[in-house]
Amino acid sequence: MTTRLAAALLTGAAISVTPGAVFAQEIIELPGEDRWLEADFEEVYRVGAAVGEAWQEFGTIRQVAFDAAGNLYVLDSLAGRIFVVAPDGGLLREFGRLGEGPGEFRTPTAMAVISDGQVVVANLGHQAYQIFDTRGEYVRQVHMDGEGGHRVPWMFPERDGESVVVGSQLAGFFFSGGRPGNIGPPARLVQRWSFAGEELARETIAQGWEPPRGDENRRLAFEPELEVDVLPGGGFAYSDSSAYEINVARFESGISRILTRPLPPEPVTERMERAERNRRLQDAGQGSVIRTPGGVSVTGGGGGDRARERIETLEFFGEVPVIRRLRTTWDGRIWVLRRGDEPVSDGPIDILAPDGRYIGSYRTGAVQLPDAFGPGGLAAFIERDELDVQTVVVKRLPRTVN
Repeated sequence: MTTRLAAALLTGAAISVTPGAVFAQEIIELPGEDRWLEADFEEVYRVGAAVGEAWQEFGTIRQVAFDAAGNLYVLDSLAGRIFVVAPDGGLLREFGRLGEGPGEFRTPTAMAVISDGQVVVANLGHQAYQIFDTRGEYVRQVHMDGEGGHRVPWMFPERDGESVVVGSQLAGFFFSGGRPGNIGPPARLVQRWSFAGEELARETIAQGWEPPRGDENRRLAFEPELEVDVLPGGGFAYSDSSAYEINVARFESGISRILTRPLPPEPVTERMERAERNRRLQDAGQGSVIRTPGGVSVTGGGGGDRARERIETLEFFGEVPVIRRLRTTWDGRIWVLRRGDEPVSDGPIDILAPDGRYIGSYRTGAVQLPDAFGPGGLAAFIERDELDVQTVVVKRLPRTVN
């Protein structure tokens, strides 16, 4: 194990533990050859339509999530509304609205549905986390803390608990008081958040590896993400390096198991750097369409000379990470989205069990990574049709991958 861990440190795949945790981890090397699975998912229902019942005419679906009863929650940030869909696809209830008062939203950015049905909404415009009960009634709010800037991470509810687990990936960022200037990326911590008190209570449960950065502390292109999600029974899984390594950990004792596959990261070449700069310049020049409560607005492209300069002087991480995203099912399967043929592209999806078994993989394009997992094998996918209308398709996964 000593040799394996030393090699991980040399390649940038640092191993992190919580303070005081015992450094005793089982390293499981999974097979390198893919075992292909068939994406034979049963469709349960779909909601959302250009013309249909009024509640299904979604504006901008920001996030979807399930509760323990299999009800689907749809956060429509444009409408400032949360729709709760029953397991048969019918509307169960809806709550929230745009406004400045208690229980009203201004830039709702993310939500977490606790297993008993309580909902926490990150209301970026109000700089607060709002809590709603199982009936959708507003209970109270917990203010975000931060000096000038507020970072809102994606929140992953603890299974059968009242806390959420967060990493460094942001659902939104707000800076009040002028330009953010030289503010760097958030610390790569895995934390457990509790909203039980008047103030947000944070507990650090893992320290992710920090990629080296330059003098300006700017984020590097192709930098590996800190991907995290929860597991049943008081655990979580995360990936923090460019190598194929999944850390399986528990809240109280840190990493217990590391799952690896012999799929090495690819060194970044000059061709990759040129292509990525061109891609970013093209995206910046196209502008974007933004849906707001007042209508639809189109932002001009270009981003100014400063944005172009930042792209042209972009610094790169030395490797293209193998893992792009990581998510877990309610029953504990770990879905790992690998990179595709190009550095910024989706490839196959691996299905792993936290005890170290390799279940199999879905070929590139066979299925997208679900936007939410639910009990009983439910999975929700946000899709867009040819008119850019959003729908949510709920399917049931086979037992082997759930």
